[in-house]
Amino acid sequence: MSLTWDLAAETIEVIAEALDLAESHDADLVSALDGSRVGTHRVLDGERASLVYVGMTVETIGLDSHMVFAFSPPQSAVPHFTVDSVLAGSHYAFHLDLIPRVDPGAHLAYLRHCYEPLTEARGAAAQIEGLTPAHLSELQWQLMSAWMLAHRADEAGFAAIGPVVAAYRDHWVGLARDGVPEQARAGVTGAELAERDRRNRAAVFNPEVDPVWAQVDRLLGPETSAAIRRGLRTASRGEAPA
Repeated sequence: MSLTWDLAAETIEVIAEALDLAESHDADLVSALDGSRVGTHRVLDGERASLVYVGMTVETIGLDSHMVFAFSPPQSAVPHFTVDSVLAGSHYAFHLDLIPRVDPGAHLAYLRHCYEPLTEARGAAAQIEGLTPAHLSELQWQLMSAWMLAHRADEAGFAAIGPVVAAYRDHWVGLARDGVPEQARAGVTGAELAERDRRNRAAVFNPEVDPVWAQVDRLLGPETSAAIRRGLRTASRGEAPA
């Protein structure tokens, strides 16, 4: 297959097995240009999480893109997990994070419980040769966590990120299994968590914030692109993908 697919496939397999997720949606993605099959949209659901995978491979334009999001339930304080792996032409890129469910600046115990364990892995990524920072807007950085990794990479650099991705993934699986202790939630209610999550996902998956959706619009068509965004905004909330 490919380095980008291998990273996504291993991530999906480990999370699905660890959290007992079952596939609830599996649809082909079709090119808006010529009607050919260019990818897959999958959703796997369970009690502790819902995982969304969007993969697109278009050899004619040199694109091999795999996006994985694992969402905790609406009233959970467990961060959401995400990893993107992309090959565009001869250039690799990846994005890796645990998306906060509370205001990080007001919840120190939450940061210590959910994020400080990632610090060593984040530091290891900084030592990998062949990685350069990705160009993200200030809005994109602000909506995610301070432990987010977003880099372009040469082939050797991309091949070396596997252990870092595994460290983030495995830490997140532990959080999803065990939950966030009450002292780290600092009194935030389930209803407050759900409302913040709704607002945060609306911003994260806003095409005015993330320009990648303009490319998805061109490749899949605006209606399909919008349906994928709706699914990402509502996954784990009990709403079926369009």
